Amino acid sequence: MISDLERRTIRKLTFRIVPFIMLLYFIAYLDRVNIGFAALQMNEDIGLSAAAFGFGAGVFFIGYFLFEVPSNLILYKVGARRWIARIMLTWGLISAGMAFVEGSTSFYILRFLLGAAEAGFFPGIILYLGFWFPARYRAGIIAMFMAAVPISTAIGAPISGALLELDGMGGLHGWQWMFLIEAAPAIILAPVVLFFLTDRPEKANWLDDDEREWLVAEMAKEEAKVGDSTHGSALKALANPRVLGLALVYFGTSAGLYTLGIWAPQFIKGFGVSNLMTGLIAAVPPIISVLAMVLWARHSDRTGERNWHVVIACSVAAIGLVLAGLSTALWAALLALIIVNVGISSAKPPIWAMPTQFLTGASAATGIAAINSIGNLGGFAGPTLIGLIKESTGSFEGGLYAVAAMLVLSAVLVPLLARRNAKQTATSIHEET
Repeated sequence: MISDLERRTIRKLTFRIVPFIMLLYFIAYLDRVNIGFAALQMNEDIGLSAAAFGFGAGVFFIGYFLFEVPSNLILYKVGARRWIARIMLTWGLISAGMAFVEGSTSFYILRFLLGAAEAGFFPGIILYLGFWFPARYRAGIIAMFMAAVPISTAIGAPISGALLELDGMGGLHGWQWMFLIEAAPAIILAPVVLFFLTDRPEKANWLDDDEREWLVAEMAKEEAKVGDSTHGSALKALANPRVLGLALVYFGTSAGLYTLGIWAPQFIKGFGVSNLMTGLIAAVPPIISVLAMVLWARHSDRTGERNWHVVIACSVAAIGLVLAGLSTALWAALLALIIVNVGISSAKPPIWAMPTQFLTGASAATGIAAINSIGNLGGFAGPTLIGLIKESTGSFEGGLYAVAAMLVLSAVLVPLLARRNAKQTATSIHEET
């Protein structure tokens, strides 16, 4: 039975924290994947082949991978408020610099630097939510936060398509205006983060005394239950089989997500529509996926089941990619993209509800960052593979099938990982008794 105090506290936390971090992630994702729309003009202007574009789009995640764990450990030590503000300022400036790339080399360098600058933001927010929300609420809260991704596509795609129409204004290409305008919110909001975010519940003067006391006690109880003495080492977290297993699962979902974010505009454009219409069509699948993701995450929270929620969602996304590869008409392609978006979006909240069930403290900072950084290498593999296959075959079909195979692998890994964890738990209980 949920007490009035608990209900009141969670409601206040949700309205205070979630809309703001959704806004930040909305901007982050837009700046991460808007090159998909820039490519409709930029590739020809600076002479990028499909393979070069795919590699440059994916090299973002190499910088992300290298700096993710250290960034999240710094956030754990200095606090989310200051570190997230720093992340936003640097990624905003570099994203604006994308307007001035002149060839493949500068494109690769800036994409790498953008990944390095943004490293730590997503896992930092996941860690931050773990400081504020009890475990039984996390999948739903993470779903609300991650709804920023499909919303970013739904709103950002038409905006990006429209900004390309500024081509020639002020002597700049449309894609240059797009990068400059869409980078501005990150730079503007960086100082706002310093004043708005609160690092820990103990410092939340915007909570009533009884709300703050309940939350601090609840989170301390959960931390004790997880057992920081067992999983408190950052190095142990990196070697934890569950961390590595979840990273591999996340790899497939990231390959699917960034295949959509980076290549969907060119895939849709291939059916002969305008840049503006491409943006409008690209907005439809993520709008539908927002509702599916939230409902799926709430079902996962209500039942307490995570594994099969991930398996089913990954399988749906894989089917959608195969259907996209088979599409010969725009309506069929749109239906396939809806299925892919629903599957990928729905898989992520249950995945991110898992790490804080067995990690806490410094190990949580390291483990979450490791899952995200290793898993997000799928964001390098997927777009790069699509570009290479498209250049060699002239079609998206083979690349879409390859990414679908990655999602099938993610679906297969989840029950295998769950079975291994169950055996380890049973062994530990037997040894203790």
